[in-house]
Amino acid sequence: MNELTTDIKALHEETLNNLKTSKANNTLRAYRSDFKDFAGFCVKHGFKSMPSDPKIVSLYLTHLSKKSKISTLRRRLVSIGVVHKLKGHYLDTKHPVIIENLMGIKRLKGSKQIGKKPILINHLKQIINVINEQDIEEIVKLRNKALILIGFGGGFRRTELISIDHEDLEFVDEGVKIALKRSKTDQFGEGMIKGLPYFSKETYCPVTNLKNWLKISNIKNGPIFRRFAKGSALTKNRLTDQSVVLIIKDCLKLAGIANDNFSGHSLRSGFATVAAEAGADERSIMAMTGHKTTQMVRRYIREANIFKNNALNKVKI
Repeated sequence: MNELTTDIKALHEETLNNLKTSKANNTLRAYRSDFKDFAGFCVKHGFKSMPSDPKIVSLYLTHLSKKSKISTLRRRLVSIGVVHKLKGHYLDTKHPVIIENLMGIKRLKGSKQIGKKPILINHLKQIINVINEQDIEEIVKLRNKALILIGFGGGFRRTELISIDHEDLEFVDEGVKIALKRSKTDQFGEGMIKGLPYFSKETYCPVTNLKNWLKISNIKNGPIFRRFAKGSALTKNRLTDQSVVLIIKDCLKLAGIANDNFSGHSLRSGFATVAAEAGADERSIMAMTGHKTTQMVRRYIREANIFKNNALNKVKI
């Protein structure tokens, strides 16, 4: 009997571990952060957060709607539901009191999402030009240029960008192949390979700048985008995703571009927008960005073509 109890206990622990590892660490951190806010609301108002019930969750969403977007409300709802599941509790997140409340909030607030601005070709050139003019060590210039150009050229998410190791690179006659081991939409690590061709202008070419960076840094293995210590000494430590945002914003500021509504995502959305403007179809854009659905890519294409396919162009005045 004791042996059976031990086996069940081991299976229980293994099952809990499987539930946790089914999500990426960043996703789990986001769930915990969201639930912490919900728990704080419950403590403040004398409610029980675990297990909770649909009425309490609906009150929380109403409270949250005063200062947050619809997309934030939906994400918090998902997080609350997932944390309940991980703790072995059932919460009906599809209960009418929650769904009807969300629909009412959406009607009152609207659900238009204000996305971050894309970094377009003119921004990209200004950024690279201003980096070249900076009075800093050459090694820092080359890292920042390679980081931004590879991020843009490959339509990378910032977490994908900093995850690239030297072992993931393969230089070929046409350019460079970059093996992406895992991404936000590839939780099971099936991986994908992105091909970045040479640009005609070396100054703005991702492949050329990457080669220059690897040569000066003498990186032969491990992370290709690393942090500097004091005195521009290159460390073995991988850049953080937040570092990517700070580098982008600093470069935009130096280039005289208001950087308030740009983010690490601006490189990825910039690639998709520029590719759409150039006439690339959604399938080829998705092949590079790794988007699993067409919804966001079609949004980029619509925005890129807002003047190109404008009916007003046919009007003669």
